[in-house]
Amino acid sequence: MNLNGKRALVTGGSSGIGLEIARELLIAGAIVGITGRRQGAVDQALRQLEGQGPIRGLSADVTTSEGRARTLELAAESLGGLDVLVNNAGGVRAGRLEAITEDEIRQMVEVNLTGPILLTRAALSLLKESGDGLVVNVSSGIALVGMAFYSPYAAVKAGIAHFGEVLRRELDGEGVRVLTVYPTATETPMMATSGMGRDGGRETPSDVAREIVEAMTQDRLEVVRGGPARLEMVKQNRTDPQAVDEALRPIKAAMEDGARDHSAL
Repeated sequence: MNLNGKRALVTGGSSGIGLEIARELLIAGAIVGITGRRQGAVDQALRQLEGQGPIRGLSADVTTSEGRARTLELAAESLGGLDVLVNNAGGVRAGRLEAITEDEIRQMVEVNLTGPILLTRAALSLLKESGDGLVVNVSSGIALVGMAFYSPYAAVKAGIAHFGEVLRRELDGEGVRVLTVYPTATETPMMATSGMGRDGGRETPSDVAREIVEAMTQDRLEVVRGGPARLEMVKQNRTDPQAVDEALRPIKAAMEDGARDHSAL
């Protein structure tokens, strides 16, 4: 895909990976809209992106019908249509399953899975009108290798990945493609309360976003971050999952400690 002049919408675009995706899209010549739940954060992001290209933004919550309607209104009216939809908005609550409340589980399902599916469904008419449409679903590396103390989050991130796989096949030959992204731990506001990867094991949002936008231009099907070691772990998890269990067992206590206070909903 040649992104020059393409109309792109990024949910969760006010910070972290979403903000950097918006920046990279502007660099590539796209017309960009961003949404986020908090108007103040959206306004701050717009100020950061000002002067880098045509950028619009508003406050909208993808978990509500009103928020999804406002998101698509931004695309139709302010962008003039839609070529690229980036489902990036997300939230997490980690810890032992019995310590996570029902409300927190439902919030994770809504923001990471139900909301993006319903937004994509509503956006398909605009994407099909484009004739060269693209849906980008930001999943997580945890969808490929499940990590203890992240069970609901891993479930919904695996769900959005498989949603994208099925949708790609459903829309084959109809002018809309699908790209699925699997980031590893990244230095974003969502990771602020996590104890995982604080010793330099986190990637930068700009590095992740740069590969995502590059993958858009190359018509790739997926982006798996983490380098060769991560790819090998993904492969081993498919062929010998018990070996992964054994490798993770010695750090189980440290993982629980790092995940216990991880909350960004």
